[in-house]
This record gives sequence, C-alpha cells and structure tokens, in this order.
Amino acid sequence: MKKDFYEILGIDKSATAEQVKKAYRKKAVEYHPDKNPGNKQAEENFKLAAEAYEVLSDPDKKARYDQYGHAAFEGGGFGGGGMNMDDIFSQFGDIFGSAFGGGFGGFGGGGGQRRMKGSNLRIKVKLTLEEIANGVEKKVKVKRKVQASGVNYRTCPTCNGSGQVMKVTNTILGRMQTASTCHSCGGTGQIIESKPNHADAQGMVMTDETVSIKIPAGVAEGMQLKVTGKGNDAPGGNSIPGDLIVAIEEIEHATLKREGENLHMDLYISFSEAALGTSKDIETVNGKVRIKLEEGIQSGKILRLKGKGLPGVSSYGNGDILIHVNVWTPKTLTKEQRQFFENSLTDDNFIPQPEKTDKSFFEKVKDMFS
Repeated sequence: MKKDFYEILGIDKSATAEQVKKAYRKKAVEYHPDKNPGNKQAEENFKLAAEAYEVLSDPDKKARYDQYGHAAFEGGGFGGGGMNMDDIFSQFGDIFGSAFGGGFGGFGGGGGQRRMKGSNLRIKVKLTLEEIANGVEKKVKVKRKVQASGVNYRTCPTCNGSGQVMKVTNTILGRMQTASTCHSCGGTGQIIESKPNHADAQGMVMTDETVSIKIPAGVAEGMQLKVTGKGNDAPGGNSIPGDLIVAIEEIEHATLKREGENLHMDLYISFSEAALGTSKDIETVNGKVRIKLEEGIQSGKILRLKGKGLPGVSSYGNGDILIHVNVWTPKTLTKEQRQFFENSLTDDNFIPQPEKTDKSFFEKVKDMFS
C-alpha cells in the first residue's frame, strides 16, 4: 500500500503552497543522492518525496488526490509512480540544486550535464458509462516528435557540456557569480554535428505512434491520467521524453445519469401498470435487470438497485442505481376511456388517501442526497 503523500512530506492537508515547497526541499536535501551515495533507501525516499511534491504542488492534482487518493493516478503507468531520477532532476532540480553546487542534471549533481525533458502532449479520451464501470484499455494514435535516426551530437564548446555558462560580476558587495542556460545548446550540453535532411533544426521528426492506455474503472469527467514517456522527445543525446496527459470525457448515456458513484434513471409507467403491478427490464451498465413493481405503486416512488452503479476509483464496492417511478398521464382519451374516468371521480377507491408512512417529495429528495 502506497504511503500517504502528506505523511511523506510531514505536512497536513491545510498546508499552503509555500509550506509544501519548503517541506519538499527539506526532504530532498536530506535524501539527495550526493549526500547519501549508495544508499538505496535514501534514493527511494528521495523519489517518494518528489512524487508527493509533484501532486501536492499542483492545485488540480492535489484536489483529485484529496478526493480519490492514490487511485486518481493509477493505471498503465499514470501519475507519480512512473517518476524516475531523471524526471526529478529535470523538473524540480531548481528547488534544491543550490544546496549541491547547482547540479541537478543527474545522480552526480555537482554541475554535471543537464538532462532535458521533452514537452508533454495532451489528448482527450471519451468513455461510455459501460467502459467507466468496467475499466478499459484504449489504443490511440498520437502525433509526437522523436529524434531522427542518424542524428549525431557533440559536446557544446560554449559550456563544455554543462548546459550552463557562468558569469562573474564585480559589485560593491564583492564578486558575484551567476549561472544561466547556455544560449548555444539551450541547456542540453550538446549541439548537432550531423543530421538527416528530413529532420528539423533540432534533429526531430514527426511520427504517428499507437499508444495503449489502461484506464481504471470508476474514472470521472475531468480526471487526468498520465502515460510516462509518451510525449515529445527533447533534443540532445542525453534527453528524456515528455509525458502523455489523458483527459477523461464521459459520453452521455441514453437513460442513466451519473451522480458520483450512483446512477439515476426515470421509469415511466401507465395508469394500468401502476394499478395492477408489472415487471420491467432495466438497462444497467452491466446488462439488463428485471424488476417487479407492486400493485398500487405511486408516482415519485424511488427504487434502489443496490450495487448496480459505478465502482469508486479509491474505494471498494459499487454505487447504486436509483429508479424514479413516474406514472404517465395520457394526453388524449377515447370516449369509453373518458366515461370510465368520469365515473371514477366519485369512487372512493380513486380518491387520494396517502398513508402516514408515505414520504413527501421533499423528504424523498432529502433521503436521496443523504
């Protein structure tokens, strides 16, 4: 079972963005590979702290984590679980790099060559309620930039492969040394020596790739999943690719309306069916279910099919299907039908006589939301 992100950083859910950053820096410095050479546990703690910071420093990810826990980022390499040391140094090195001589390009730190990460790609995937209920594997075609075959690099002569250039300035406080990204190589520490004609100036080509995405059951509209390493490549022989961000969209169901893990549907029946009772086939996300309606059922009655709703992303069990019964009033009547209802106006059996146990509309609404 994965450890709680707040516990990893030693903070609570009310922590501000600055407190989250401060807590992460403290853990990163404590477990940094340069400070703990060969210590596998320190390396693991370092990765866990980076995973926690990646989520809790992003308002959208933090909100989803607070609601769904680790399950919000599970499935097919999604979320922080796919993060490696290269991801950490390329994304968050600036937070703690100064504590180790400015190095954040790899395990060694100490001014080593920086590993560039490619840009992320974003796509939308539309899912039916049936797919959401059971989980699904989707294959999508993605256009992404990759390094062309035959590209050769050499060490950048301007920065000698460090990706940074140092500048010393004399001030009234003394000599100040500052580092900036090398303008010749863009921080990669390498420049292109040769490339094929079909590649662009950075040695990249556009390609179509089919990516398989495993989507866990219970995802919701607006949730985002991450497929590590399926974004654009970055220039340089020491670079790592970006990620593919998958935004979930729900396809509206013909009869079922979603409310969290529960599903609602309207069931219309005739006067005759309400009076005599009947059986109906109900469409669920896992096939049809037959239900029985008792004699004298009233309009507004809510029937519950327990466990026939959607699974929770971070919880066990399923929600329910709530069936709202509506007795349909015919808009036109034949002469015989009209005569029947006119004769029934004074019949005691047709005069409304609600029992004390019958709940009002407002009580039913209250029960539904509680």
